[in-house]
Amino acid sequence: MTELREPKKVLENAGSQPVAVLNRSNVVGYFVPVSAIEKLDFTAATTEEVEAALASLGEASLAVNDYLKDK
Repeated sequence: MTELREPKKVLENAGSQPVAVLNRSNVVGYFVPVSAIEKLDFTAATTEEVEAALASLGEASLAVNDYLKDK
């Protein structure tokens, strides 16, 4: 995290690429520049696609599914 003393320099060197923030070799976060996101085409998932994805997780997602039912 030493390089974060000069975050502007780190981000300029990265260009439009995300930068991982490490603390003792463990990733603790990411900086993602706007230019990296602008290039992506986001499309919202349909309800059916979300339900299919959650169903494919099986029992691992049951607690999450139960919590989200009334949200």
